[in-house]
Amino acid sequence: MSLSSAEPAQPAPRSRLTVLAGPTAVGKGTVSAYIRDTRPEVWISVSVTTRPPRPGEEHGVHYRFVDDDRFDEMIAGDELLEWAVVHGSARYGTPRGPVEQALRAGRRALLEIDLQGARQVKESMPEALFVFLAPPSWEELVRRLVGRGTESAVERARRLETAVVEMAAEREFDATVVNTEVHAAVTELVALMSSVPHRHDRGISGSGP
Repeated sequence: MSLSSAEPAQPAPRSRLTVLAGPTAVGKGTVSAYIRDTRPEVWISVSVTTRPPRPGEEHGVHYRFVDDDRFDEMIAGDELLEWAVVHGSARYGTPRGPVEQALRAGRRALLEIDLQGARQVKESMPEALFVFLAPPSWEELVRRLVGRGTESAVERARRLETAVVEMAAEREFDATVVNTEVHAAVTELVALMSSVPHRHDRGISGSGP
């Protein structure tokens, strides 16, 4: 009789962090808002930004709106998981503490961020799932940007230039979801978040595997 018994191999734990990024006006905010309203099992990070609120946006719900001094304090205090200057003007970032807390609690966490931020998170958390939200076509992306009417003509032109670069980054992501219709896009995204058995849930605080 053997003195040792082989224990069955345990499956690797799944990563609970998903990063959603894509070009300007593709509908990232709409998708994340739909998830927030209909998928309570998914925790969504609220980004911090120095830009002013758009009509209908609420502080602490859609974004945390801060001034430049407070944003500088957050950078200096290592309070941000990632941050970037977006479209050459406002700064956006992801508060570190709430993300760490959600992951420690075992929540399915979603970061809806820009391409620069996604690349920063990928450096520190390559085990996360990175999903690119794409428009059905370039023409549709332009229509959405012009149609929402929240930017000046100069700002729209700058965002379209950025969108060309952002679209070319699709190959850097693990999966692509085409946002033709928000309900279908959300269904596909949540399914992806639940089907990543090869990824390890190591957290973001530097703890061991």
